[in-house]
Amino acid sequence: MSWPRDDAKLERVRALMAEEELDALVVRAPDNVLYLTNFWGMKGYDAVVFPREGEAILIALEASSDDAERSAWTKDVRFLKGYDERDPRPPTARTLELATDAARDYDRVGLELSLGTQASDRMVGEPTTYTRDWFDAFPTASDAAPLLARARALKTAQEIQRIRLANDLCAEAMDYVRAHLRAGMKASEAAALWQGFVHGFGTGYRGQVELALGFSLVWSGPGIRTFTATADRPVVENEPTLFEIWVCVDGYWCDHTKNLVLGELSARYVELEHQLTEVYDAAVAHCRPGASLPDLDRLVREGIAAAGYAGQPSHPVCHGVGARAHEPPYAHQAGTGTVEENMVLAIEPGIYWDGGGGLRLEDNFLITSEGAEKLSGFPDGIVRV
Repeated sequence: MSWPRDDAKLERVRALMAEEELDALVVRAPDNVLYLTNFWGMKGYDAVVFPREGEAILIALEASSDDAERSAWTKDVRFLKGYDERDPRPPTARTLELATDAARDYDRVGLELSLGTQASDRMVGEPTTYTRDWFDAFPTASDAAPLLARARALKTAQEIQRIRLANDLCAEAMDYVRAHLRAGMKASEAAALWQGFVHGFGTGYRGQVELALGFSLVWSGPGIRTFTATADRPVVENEPTLFEIWVCVDGYWCDHTKNLVLGELSARYVELEHQLTEVYDAAVAHCRPGASLPDLDRLVREGIAAAGYAGQPSHPVCHGVGARAHEPPYAHQAGTGTVEENMVLAIEPGIYWDGGGGLRLEDNFLITSEGAEKLSGFPDGIVRV
């Protein structure tokens, strides 16, 4: 899918570069390459030299020339071969050579020096990272990672449209699973139902999605344990089957947790759902422009403690979503910052029982002048099958 150049986004990046007196950014993380050029590479061998003035330079694999022609916002694309018989060094070494050549006329360069995470390329399963040579080639570079995080925290109209696509597809996949979930099937089979729908139905979705990929963690009943992988435990009746799910459509993401139950929900889960919904609703209501992010973390954790579960959850309770499933800003008591209009935030309080079982609620919310707009059409809470 070819999107028109998002000038609002690029102008914001350049304004931040001017504040920090940077002449150019040199980026290689696939999500930042996508953010600045709309090109989502296959193997992470790509890079961008993004000047404060003038056209960006995209460095990409020759095998991806059709993709670059179709999707990239810059016409200055410099290609390298995956294997070059004249220069058999690894392709990342030749990417670096092209990047240093493209950046040679810029005095003050920003480099991604402090990335916490990065989204992957279109192959997804094996992110490419660079060796020390990449950083040594720009010995006086400033750290551009905070600048890019600031820029990316506020979404443009086009980015919101792309995130909505991911949210809509994620909800349709949950509707599909809701119609096909059966007691006794393995949690991994339930996950496969959801993932297969996202990839199969979502690729070509509404004529706007070139590639859709789904990622999931699925647990049921006593198998619900945060930070564990999907297993072969069975889907049980009368207790939730929890879907921790991410959809990526052409490099833009959503991040949800949805819950289904077969049969009548057990009494202890009825109580837990009520307790967690109160915390969740209070967190959503808090998210208005100007609201404190550290206070949001306190609000959620104090509410969970009041329900009898002090010290939970072990995962963040709120983070940004965009060209990664998890990106700044994060709500953390040790941090700073405020909720701002045009942020997209995942809000995700959770409570987990010793020995297994528990519940998490999560959706993505667009921050408007009026408050938080829920982006997924699939219900929160525990949905009856």
